[in-house]
Amino acid sequence: MPSTPTIKVIIADDHAILREGLKQILAETEDIEVIADAKNAAEAIKLAGTKGLDVLVLDISLPDRSGIEACNIIKKERSRVSVLMLSMHREDAYAIRALRAGASGYLSKQSASDQLVTAIRTVAKGKKYISEEVALALADQVDGGLEKPIHDSLSNREFQTLTMIASGQSVGEIADNLSLSVKTVSMYRARLLEKLNLRHNSDLTHYAIKNNLID
Repeated sequence: MPSTPTIKVIIADDHAILREGLKQILAETEDIEVIADAKNAAEAIKLAGTKGLDVLVLDISLPDRSGIEACNIIKKERSRVSVLMLSMHREDAYAIRALRAGASGYLSKQSASDQLVTAIRTVAKGKKYISEEVALALADQVDGGLEKPIHDSLSNREFQTLTMIASGQSVGEIADNLSLSVKTVSMYRARLLEKLNLRHNSDLTHYAIKNNLID
């Protein structure tokens, strides 16, 4: 019988220890091969064009831009590549946004040791991989069973600005990290305050903590 084709994987995460840990998990399989790794979104976007790549395991929180934004870019340029989003964040807070950006799956880092191999094999087949919690959140959106949180209405850039402000970054630091002008980031901040009906950065931080949007 013919052998099963090897699934080619690239891991993108800014923490070297985590990258090595994920590599060790995948090294125990016979059908998955890690062919490269990246420490930021720019490297991940570049490596997404690697010939033969099947799955990109992409951290949602990267230093230069969010994994969601990177996923959106990658799927537009490399639609064949399956993206498995990896995050420390609570699944129902970020998963739907990641799936909307084109991700094929969403996995919390806490579950990676148990579910990573299954998740990669699933998305490599062109299927979606989501947890029971994410499935319930999706069902609630379809059914209208639960009222959507206000932050679900934010654009990806507004949402990213919210989490960066809540993590203690200034408008200038955010502008530098995202390669945007201070004026543009200030505009996103103003939109955030208006949409969330808040007044100060401290209010944004409190909102993000209350809704489990930051670690």
